[in-house]
Amino acid sequence: MKIKLIRHATMRVTVGGANILVDPMLSPAGAMGPVADSPRQRPNPLVPLPVPAESLLNVDAVLLTHTHRDHFDDAAAKMLPKSIPVLCQPADGEKIASLGFTRVLPVDSALTWRELTVIRTGGQHGSGEIGRKMGAVSGYVLQHRGESLLYIAGDTIWCREVSEALDRYSPKVAVLYAGAARFLTGGPIIMDAGDVVKVCRQAAGTKVVAVHLEAFNHCLLTRNDLRRRLETENLGERVLIPGDGEELIFQPE
Repeated sequence: MKIKLIRHATMRVTVGGANILVDPMLSPAGAMGPVADSPRQRPNPLVPLPVPAESLLNVDAVLLTHTHRDHFDDAAAKMLPKSIPVLCQPADGEKIASLGFTRVLPVDSALTWRELTVIRTGGQHGSGEIGRKMGAVSGYVLQHRGESLLYIAGDTIWCREVSEALDRYSPKVAVLYAGAARFLTGGPIIMDAGDVVKVCRQAAGTKVVAVHLEAFNHCLLTRNDLRRRLETENLGERVLIPGDGEELIFQPE
């Protein structure tokens, strides 16, 4: 299994011989406005793609955790072939179809695509009123015979749904969206360093990959800040923090 971080939450995951583009945000740097009511009012994305956007289009499927613009932007909607399979949460199926995509595959609880089992998991995109306003989000477990089981948590804080997914599926690899994104009021709407530590403590046999860092103006946790926190917790070797364009390879166990 291979996980190549492109930028932010955009990844190319290779599992069971299939190449899957996860949460494609393909806009050039500075093409979108900043997230309102949040720190660091700078145009988004903050950094360029490490590869040409066109090089990311030749994949077998797209997997969307949700359709906020930092996970599925106008550029991706325009550039991706409309016949490509798009796996998504049921709440987003109609929107994706309205953009002209003809092979929308909503994942209710689970589905099998080719020889890959895709299981949808829950999450909380923040807490309290802010969390409710952020709408539905999902994570996914990807399971293929002979490959390490992969859990992509999606835009969520540490919560009951994440804890239950870790216990139920015991993933070999867990990808966490860990930029501590937040607004001017309220707490983080995705995982912060403390949440990453909680995942590591609960899932002792899981290799953690932290992404969703340093590419959007409301994400305040940096890679170096996360590394320092993990070192103080003696978890530096448990968590991989790839740079944009870096590919990680996981051997089956």
